[in-house]
Amino acid sequence: MDLLTQPYFVLFIIICIGFIIGNINVKGVSLDISAIIFVAILFGHLGYEIPPIIGQLGLILFIYTIGMQAGPGFFDSFRKQGRTLVWITSVVIISASLITFFTFHWGGVEMPVAIGLLTGALTSTPGLAAAIDATNSPLISIGYGIAYPFGVIGVILFVRLYPKIFRVDIKAAEKEYEQEAESGFPEIKTRIFRVENDAIHNKSIRDLRIRSMTNAVISRILHNGELVIPSPEAILTRGDLIKAVGTEESLQKIGLLIGSETNEEIPIPKSYEVQSILVTNKEAVNKTLRSFNLWRTYQATVTRVRRSGIDITPSPNLRLQMGDKLMVACSSESMKQVITIFGNNDKKLSDTDFFPIAAGIVLGILLGNLSLSYGNDFTFSLGLTGGVLTVGMILSRMGRTGPLIWSMSGAATQLLRQVGLMFFLVEVGTKAGANIEETYQAYGFKLFAMGGVITLLPMIFALIAALLLKKMNFLTMMGTLTGAMTSTPGLAAVSPMTDNNAPAVAYATVYPVAMVLLIVCVQILAAFG
Repeated sequence: MDLLTQPYFVLFIIICIGFIIGNINVKGVSLDISAIIFVAILFGHLGYEIPPIIGQLGLILFIYTIGMQAGPGFFDSFRKQGRTLVWITSVVIISASLITFFTFHWGGVEMPVAIGLLTGALTSTPGLAAAIDATNSPLISIGYGIAYPFGVIGVILFVRLYPKIFRVDIKAAEKEYEQEAESGFPEIKTRIFRVENDAIHNKSIRDLRIRSMTNAVISRILHNGELVIPSPEAILTRGDLIKAVGTEESLQKIGLLIGSETNEEIPIPKSYEVQSILVTNKEAVNKTLRSFNLWRTYQATVTRVRRSGIDITPSPNLRLQMGDKLMVACSSESMKQVITIFGNNDKKLSDTDFFPIAAGIVLGILLGNLSLSYGNDFTFSLGLTGGVLTVGMILSRMGRTGPLIWSMSGAATQLLRQVGLMFFLVEVGTKAGANIEETYQAYGFKLFAMGGVITLLPMIFALIAALLLKKMNFLTMMGTLTGAMTSTPGLAAVSPMTDNNAPAVAYATVYPVAMVLLIVCVQILAAFG
């Protein structure tokens, strides 16, 4: 039996060779996982085929995990810089459409072929489907097939070479993005204050409304040398020491309300504990801190919450997510019961429940197959990619529905994303390489060049627009470019550059906009044909 006739064997041979080539570093430039697609193009040119189902499966896994990863940050990203990202996306799609029109008007190319070049240059399957539906012309597929290979390769080379040519400091970009992300969550600090204000002498914490007035949390009180649990009924008297937890602004308010800061310490007795507890109990996910009645039941106080590397001041309305770390202060006996409530089980974070993953993908496929019609001439659907991406983002934002935990652990997300990406790149590459020679012989270099122009010029225009508008984080810009170009392989080329999720968030933010705008432009261009 010839092993090279077995698609699964060819699949993994391409992956192995791709990783070997991808790890070759020439003057600081390496292709990483994106080398797989170039190996796949060569195998496709040599006549090897990978069943389309492999590519579709890979695409689904990759896009779903991108949605799960990007979902929590998507809405914040759109709120903060949505207009800028949509503007850059519009520059890409509209400029590509105008170049396509010029190709038809002055290049002597039939409109169906020109539209095919547009959808292939932007590697947009939904755009291709909309174009075929609008024109009913087989020339659409020819144009798509001519432009598609460079549409894949061109974006990959662009995003890989750009940081090398312009010497972009990726570490600095990561730090900048993290600082921007943390700007909404100021650093949490602790300080000790002495009660000196006569106006609060002999008043309870409840009467003073310290949490609502300052947004800080009192974690300990020292009264006459003895530790007092900071209950709402605890009375503050002149000379007491309190330990407060909060942002710099919150602690300044505490100082104004309570008294001056001191370097004295408040010792922790053996019967009292301060411990970090991991939220791993499904029943605790998506519930507010208020709903647990921690103080009334266990005399326990949550002094801070750490989520995705950021410390958050706890508020009664804060909803918990799987993997949150709570800093809890209470008695040793109560701590055992508090741990039971939240789980604190590392193993549960590493375990993967595949039912929510499968259910989420099913919902995504169903959403992608829904079609909206506007009159007789315009039909729109999200398609497979758009449906799966949208559902992934929504479910990751929700976190939980009843007993179902939609969010996935970092390890599981990374594994499924990598597997899906490899399968997708192999199938796309072999398909792109299958007809390169025949297409070139039939149509010559002219159409290939036009497709390359439609791929490259819009990205250059978008970069210029980004520089003119305002300084944009490099990682966000790369994610925006690949999303505006609707290029999943392009995102795959950006991802190995960083462990940061900035490119994925930007990609997920602009991809739906790019897809809808491209379909509209295809409909307009078809009217000229």
